[in-house]
Amino acid sequence: MGRIGLAFRVFFAALFDGGKSALLRSALDAPALPKRDIVETPPREKTVPKPAPPSRSEALSLLAALQREARFVDLVKQPLTDFADEQIGAAARNVLGDCQKVLDRFFALAPLAEGPEGTPCDVPAGYDPGRYKLTGRVEGSGPFHGQLMHHGWKATVVKIPEWSGSKESANVISPVEVEV
Repeated sequence: MGRIGLAFRVFFAALFDGGKSALLRSALDAPALPKRDIVETPPREKTVPKPAPPSRSEALSLLAALQREARFVDLVKQPLTDFADEQIGAAARNVLGDCQKVLDRFFALAPLAEGPEGTPCDVPAGYDPGRYKLTGRVEGSGPFHGQLMHHGWKATVVKIPEWSGSKESANVISPVEVEV
């Protein structure tokens, strides 16, 4: 709005609104504000933003490592109807051993509860359902005493490597292999 428009608004506000009229009078009677020195700043150099590094889901990085080092995806996606149980078991033994190495390197897995399965286990009152899964007749709020059915797992570290490849290959689990 220009100065003329502002003058009309001030005029009509003072004419028809007593409250605004009093505010305008006090503003006009107040001492003038000191002038500020205007310092011209030199124009800024235009900075070109750096492109964001390509991103990749950590889940894909884990799956790619399981495929690269254990051929996990190949085993899971292989139609198993053409193979005997012994052949499947032999292939699975190698794949599972290599998968364990990848999981240990990325997560350093450790049991959540101590003791072998079948031993007595105490669950405190107010337990964390993320740490304990109770089955059977669960009544009340605890504490509970039962039998350890599975010790659970926890990651003691998380070391998934950062993706350094291209944006176009961020979703690739395993590259095409071509022998020439």
